[in-house]
Amino acid sequence: MSFHSLGLSDALVRAVTEQGYTTPTPIQRQAIPAILAGGDLLAGAQTGTGKTAGFVLPMLHRLAKHSAPTAGNALRNSRRPLRALILTPTRELAAQVEASVRAYGRHMKLSSMAVFGGVGIYPQTAQLKRGVDILVATPGRLLDHHAQRNVDLSHIEIFVLDEADRMLDMGFIRDVKRALALLPKQRQNLLFSATFPEAIKTLAGTLLDRPAMIEVAPRDATVEMIQQVVYPVDRDRKPDLLTALIGRNDWRQVLVFTRTKHGADKLTRRLNADAIRALAIHGNKSQNLRTRALAEFKGGAVRVLVATDIAARGIDISQLPHVVNYDLPHVPEDYVHRIGRTGRAGATGEAISLVCVDEQAFLRDIEQLLRKPIRREVIAGFEPDANAIAQPVFMQRGRGRDQTPRHAPEPNGRHKRGPAHRGRDVHPQSRRTTASLGQKRDAGRGHAHARGTKG
Repeated sequence: MSFHSLGLSDALVRAVTEQGYTTPTPIQRQAIPAILAGGDLLAGAQTGTGKTAGFVLPMLHRLAKHSAPTAGNALRNSRRPLRALILTPTRELAAQVEASVRAYGRHMKLSSMAVFGGVGIYPQTAQLKRGVDILVATPGRLLDHHAQRNVDLSHIEIFVLDEADRMLDMGFIRDVKRALALLPKQRQNLLFSATFPEAIKTLAGTLLDRPAMIEVAPRDATVEMIQQVVYPVDRDRKPDLLTALIGRNDWRQVLVFTRTKHGADKLTRRLNADAIRALAIHGNKSQNLRTRALAEFKGGAVRVLVATDIAARGIDISQLPHVVNYDLPHVPEDYVHRIGRTGRAGATGEAISLVCVDEQAFLRDIEQLLRKPIRREVIAGFEPDANAIAQPVFMQRGRGRDQTPRHAPEPNGRHKRGPAHRGRDVHPQSRRTTASLGQKRDAGRGHAHARGTKG
């Protein structure tokens, strides 16, 4: 099957070919015809399956095929009405999606832009008032612009809610609902989510009208494409082991996850001291620094990108070979999101976890979620204490006798974060979320309200 056989225009097929793609992925084969038909869509897909092209391509086709309505009640200074809106949970993902819109729409006369926090609001305002066809936005910054009458949402023809489950995890569903109330009733709605917790099912029930339903690349299938290994190691030897793995294997592009911003900065300093070029991205970094770090990593100027979970959302690097869990996540689903940065769109990848003795409960939770053990391998010279090598424990999720409770105390006496805190960067000393430290909402944390800096 080819992209042309899916019903896409010659201009789109040409752009896709220029990007190096010839065969659509499973979600593209199902989503593109469904969206072209004009109905609503509920799609279940992990990141890395090609879902962005799955909705961007048919969106561009439909907008190009049907001319824009007259501006009528659009903002006075706008040249054209805003016709399509894509909401994403993070800045990085918004930038990535908008880049895809530009790449696939390069042979069309449709304009697009991304708006998110962490950067000045006034340049965005100027561009919005010049007029744009497709807007990719994070919820907080979108509402900022609407409050300042910079954007008119009354002409939206196509609305996309991307990574809806992460919107829920990060506390943005209320803002999403506020944005939905501003849209016209007659529109096409597309909802994409990797998982479907009850709140997302409820939202889908109110948002979608008799949607087509597709689900591809379930969690287990995506993970199967990734080679996973656990290296047991004492906590204070983790930096040495990571340096050794990078050096011995000559890894040239490695994405490393830490649990905290402080940990990301500390590890970055250590790697650079070991002559391994590394940069960090997290919620305390300005958007310009985050964008620059990601660009240098993609371009090969930086070998290691150290990231917290939130900052890494939206990182889309084709053929990323290695992902390292320097710290295991406390929420097992976040492990799947992390390692999904590699093994994208059917490619293989490698996910390495450096696990110390006080992370064994988190490892057991991950294996129970995956319903399979992860291979252990001890590296000579980095042998941990004997009790640091946990035996694999995997079983169907439930409240079996050996199941670690979701809110079991951590080894340090603190409690694991529950669903309301998933995806937030946490200050290592105070355990306050960054919202309480003055961070803004579209950075992936909380709902502070300083004008012009939200997100």
